[in-house]
Amino acid sequence: MTLKVIQFLPSLRGGGVEVGTLEVAKALVEAGHQSLVVSAGGPMVERLEQEGSIHIEWDLGKKSPLSFRHIWPLRRWLVEQQADILHVRSRMPAWIVYLAWKGMPEKARPRFMSTMHGLHSVSAYSEIMCRGERVIAVSNTVKDYIASHYPKTDMARVQVVNRGISDEEYPRDFCPEENWLMQWKETFPQFNGKRLICLPGRLTRLKGHAYFLRLMQKLCQRFDDVHGIVVGSEDPKRQNYAEELYAQLKDMGLQDSVTFTGGRSDMKNIYSQSAMVLSLSSKPESFGRTTTEALSMGVPVVGFDHGGVGEQLQSLFPLGMVPCFDEDVLLNKVEALLNKPEKPKKNDCYLKSKMLAQTLAIYQELASEA
Repeated sequence: MTLKVIQFLPSLRGGGVEVGTLEVAKALVEAGHQSLVVSAGGPMVERLEQEGSIHIEWDLGKKSPLSFRHIWPLRRWLVEQQADILHVRSRMPAWIVYLAWKGMPEKARPRFMSTMHGLHSVSAYSEIMCRGERVIAVSNTVKDYIASHYPKTDMARVQVVNRGISDEEYPRDFCPEENWLMQWKETFPQFNGKRLICLPGRLTRLKGHAYFLRLMQKLCQRFDDVHGIVVGSEDPKRQNYAEELYAQLKDMGLQDSVTFTGGRSDMKNIYSQSAMVLSLSSKPESFGRTTTEALSMGVPVVGFDHGGVGEQLQSLFPLGMVPCFDEDVLLNKVEALLNKPEKPKKNDCYLKSKMLAQTLAIYQELASEA
């Protein structure tokens, strides 16, 4: 059955939701379906169109009562489009699409579905993401969150489709090119002869840098060949937090033992040079992409056992699971892996190919029920 699918999101300016949207759009086109994406635009539009989808520039994501004026023109447009599936991925566009869809003649309505990408604040506003005739949860964590906080949701309509990465993009036992290795050593000579312990993520309080610095302080007293690297850009809105971290680094005497690399676009190479990767978020994440990337490459990950990260560790590297915020267990786990390195299982759970196949199967199943 050939389908016409329209995906809705605020913009195409980069980020996990946007990448997932483009991946699904490309898979639809490759399978012979018609793919449309409605957003306010952004740098990723060019790639979307090159890969065969149609982009409709329509700003439905502005959090303002004025956005509801789009309901009526959108309803007229949807009637004209005669799509099979409407797939919403963000709350404000979801409200507008839902209200436009509900006002259509019942026989003319496409099927309406949503993906809940995050653990949104619990509110009537967020509840819209549970109103799809199918609801994709990006992890069991998200599914459990829906069940706990939105008890009116029919859980039979909720299906877990784990986010996934390409094992070609993050291959196991990857080795960078010689040119990159030379440049890496020249840029960071302090890493030579050291085992790197990597904490990826933007400089925000959520990422658990305080746990990391305390851990490195203890490790440096026990090992003379370890070095911590924090890979992530400063958040312009949280500049004070970045300054606080740099001051803390100095106060703890870690200037020669921990390096803040800033934002990098070569994470695959950096993972390959790391003895291990850490995930120390203070709040559970719905998925945890950096954990998946590192584990897929065969790099051990040690992290707090909550959210999507806990799920991945349970599946691929149970040795790396740490009870939330238990710094003694964290130290013991990292120390044990430094003394006796272990590799995670091969990633056959969190794959992009699997995620796309499941998503397209949901489209077909939902459309066939019309």
